[in-house]
Amino acid sequence: MVSPAKALREQAEMNPKVTAVIPVWNRRALLESLLDKLRLQTLPLREVLVVDNGSEDGSAEFAESRGARVIRMGSNTGFSRAVNRGIEACRTEWLAIVNNDVEPAPDWLERLVEGAAASGAWYATGKILSASNPNLLDGTYDLLCRGACAWRVGHSRADDPGFSVARDIWFAPGTAALFRTELFRRLGGFDALFESYLEDVDFGLRCALAGYHGRYVPEALAWHQGSATLGRWHPDVARRIARNQVLLVAKHYPGRLLWRYGWAILVAQGLWGLVALRHGAGRAYLRGKMAGIRLWKTARTSKTSDGLLDILTGCEREICHIQRKIGFDAFWRLYFLFTGGGAI
Repeated sequence: MVSPAKALREQAEMNPKVTAVIPVWNRRALLESLLDKLRLQTLPLREVLVVDNGSEDGSAEFAESRGARVIRMGSNTGFSRAVNRGIEACRTEWLAIVNNDVEPAPDWLERLVEGAAASGAWYATGKILSASNPNLLDGTYDLLCRGACAWRVGHSRADDPGFSVARDIWFAPGTAALFRTELFRRLGGFDALFESYLEDVDFGLRCALAGYHGRYVPEALAWHQGSATLGRWHPDVARRIARNQVLLVAKHYPGRLLWRYGWAILVAQGLWGLVALRHGAGRAYLRGKMAGIRLWKTARTSKTSDGLLDILTGCEREICHIQRKIGFDAFWRLYFLFTGGGAI
């Protein structure tokens, strides 16, 4: 007869081992709340790893007092470098990247692991709702248009059954997602050149081009405050997004696609600039574009990115299809009007 203690040990060995990697820069109260939520997970974490980007509010010390392993970066090195340091230190089969302004449901991790394992996916993300209005979506998975502007599917829209269908994906938001650690061993971590914002889209493109798919698991719920550290239209946020849109093109679009998609790139990124201007971030947008142009040669690769054409056109078809179903945002209405992308 197997003793209860031995049965528990054997069950623990059978359970997937997961590390949570949490990059932080101040906002200790958010970290406190997240650590509380992670302790309640129905699938217990093997380790919580907090990567501190030079916080000055005691976040690192608090995390240690709660049993987390803390890596001190010493200064704000950006999201990508912090996460990469956490990935390097990960000792488990799976790792979950979680922003400090996320509140996962108790079964969030269990649902993601089950969804990824059942579908053979290399990564998974769930349905992320707005913390300020739980009836609205913060997002689900990402899609990328030919113009190198990403859309977080369902962002700011009312949740409905159409966003509750599981499916394979290429792009998992770095906000709250699960990955097989081996994936980073094969493809490398997030590109440090991106620092913060769109680094997850860049990684998704690399996954897609290499044939590693993910899974959208809508039953895995989390709530997100959204840009809680700086604010969604803070000049630094707008600048980095504008810069990294250029870096996506420089890194992944071969010359023939630059020529073919040049108009779509100008339209998409120009429209995004108008949105930034409406939010008072026009100057930051221009600074970001200039920074991206300066980094063009650094980001440029000699790879031909075989398969990129199919990935982008497939994403754009899906953007158009979903927008038709839920009602067009002004951005996408104008984008498809000027580029004819809806007819792809």
